[in-house]
Amino acid sequence: MGSGPDAWREGLQEGPNGPIPLVLVDQFGYRPQDPKFAVVRDPRTGYDVAVDFTPGATYALVNAQTGASVKQGPLVPWNGGAVDPKSGDALWTFDFSDVTTPGSYYVLDVERAKRSPGFEIAADVYRKLFRHVLRTFFYQRAGFEKTAAAAGADWADEASHLKAGQDAETRSWLDKTDASKAKDLHGGWYDAGDYNKYTSWHARYVITLLRTFARYPKAFGDDFGIPESGNGTPDLLDEVKFGLDWLVRMQNQDGSVLCIQGLSDASPPSKATGPSYYGPATTSATLASAAAFAYAARIFAARTEPGFKELAADYLARAVKAWQFASENPAAIYYNNDETKQSGSQGLGAGQQEIEEPARLGWKVEAAAYLFERTGEAVYRDFFDQNYLTTVPNYGLSHWEVERHEAALDYATQSAATAAVASAILAQFTAQLNAPDGLARAALDNRDGYRSPVSEYTWGSNNSKAAVGRLLLLASDYGVQAATAATTRAAALDELHYLHGVNPLGLVYLSNMQSVGAEHSVKTFYHSWFSYKNTRWSEVTASAPGPAPGFLVGGPNPSYALDGCCSDGSKCSGSADFKFCSMELTPPIGQPPAKSYRQFNLGWPADSWAVTENSNGYQVQYIRVLAAYIE
Repeated sequence: MGSGPDAWREGLQEGPNGPIPLVLVDQFGYRPQDPKFAVVRDPRTGYDVAVDFTPGATYALVNAQTGASVKQGPLVPWNGGAVDPKSGDALWTFDFSDVTTPGSYYVLDVERAKRSPGFEIAADVYRKLFRHVLRTFFYQRAGFEKTAAAAGADWADEASHLKAGQDAETRSWLDKTDASKAKDLHGGWYDAGDYNKYTSWHARYVITLLRTFARYPKAFGDDFGIPESGNGTPDLLDEVKFGLDWLVRMQNQDGSVLCIQGLSDASPPSKATGPSYYGPATTSATLASAAAFAYAARIFAARTEPGFKELAADYLARAVKAWQFASENPAAIYYNNDETKQSGSQGLGAGQQEIEEPARLGWKVEAAAYLFERTGEAVYRDFFDQNYLTTVPNYGLSHWEVERHEAALDYATQSAATAAVASAILAQFTAQLNAPDGLARAALDNRDGYRSPVSEYTWGSNNSKAAVGRLLLLASDYGVQAATAATTRAAALDELHYLHGVNPLGLVYLSNMQSVGAEHSVKTFYHSWFSYKNTRWSEVTASAPGPAPGFLVGGPNPSYALDGCCSDGSKCSGSADFKFCSMELTPPIGQPPAKSYRQFNLGWPADSWAVTENSNGYQVQYIRVLAAYIE
């Protein structure tokens, strides 16, 4: 058997996602003190069912430099040999947790001569990776030049959306011809694979990134290779300030905040020529911004960099004005890009940013928690106390509401919080953490064959994986049940291992990661910049750089289907891309949930965005968990 980086591929059958793997590991590696398990698989259902693998009796951890076996042992079958229903695989684990010596390794089936990709054991095993995943926000910056020095020559691009009629001269969607209503709304981050910017989601990214910094400051240096690196401020704060600058521009004098900015797209972004438009101010966008400004005020006020305390004061004033506007205007609503709910909105953005009343209340409760911490004013405390129970689910821990869980825990740890409310929040979280049929117990008891349970696989399942990891980390982050903190942290780490290759595809669900050790990572995904129409960036090949590194893709989605125009007789209005309708797309179609993935980036009507598109929302959830393990 070979010893190079591709040796793990030897003898494996090829499938639509590359080699069909048998022995799976975290392809970046493991910290010395953490549990370490390889997963071995025999497909029983799905596109890879023809692969018939009976593992050998002995597995070995092999030093990749010397070829010496440093540990040998048998496999342990998962769940007594049962087939994992989410993947359709029979599974085994090989435990090498007791090996702590730093070095390069792989796991070998001694009898069958099948091996895993290589990986490292090292204290700082995730630090190089972390640099790349944070830098994706730099690549997502609108109106900002991506120089070769900062972006790398392969992904350099001029500043986008700064032509006439674009971001610096954004027109109102409701009054496109009135130049007097144009606003300078340059900056901010492209939200996902499209270039639109959605205020409420943008605010969430700001909060989650700042919360990660507050919880794990040692993970963030001033050397991530963005243009601001070396200025004496942690790069995370520089990046977040870039996002906050756009939120500031989106806020009106009366405190209200515009809900969306729709941008045109092209590959690369600087080639986009279409106009930019903004949607009206809404209650939800204003409340989300109030929360973001208030939390930012907390973080920036604690810093010593020149001007940061002044920034914090400005953010707090903006948060207060936003709260006041939203309180006086509780039902300012706008459904973008949806003619069924908002006549004339078709074409403004892509995703739907408007939310229903319960979600608006959730934002207001969260904003109240942060405003109370900053001001100490009873109005915010009383609002939180009276309403938090309606926004924090009482049926158990849910990764769908991880933001609300954390906002409640944030309030509960404030010294001035109402004592009875704080106690109730902590008691409820503790009970839900220990619920025998709950999500946390499923992770702690290894009820998932790949050691990474989610309640269900949906659009954005990789986001769910990261959110489960974050949910488990909340216990240790907020001092809940300290005696089991090591166990919950280990279970959260398993969600990262899934994203790093311990999954049915053996695929690292991050783009272009070979430079930091991943031997099988995402080579293509849906993004307007890395379009299938642009051979330079569409896919990583021997001659093309492919997409920029570090983007977390959506993940397996069993609800994926071709656009309805493929079967309604319209032939997709005669589009030349109707040919996509006849493509063989199994997978993702017709698979067990965890195998409902395909590496493709085709647009309408193939609609690959439902499977492979990135999102800043996925990215911040992943960053929030990964930062916990950076040394």
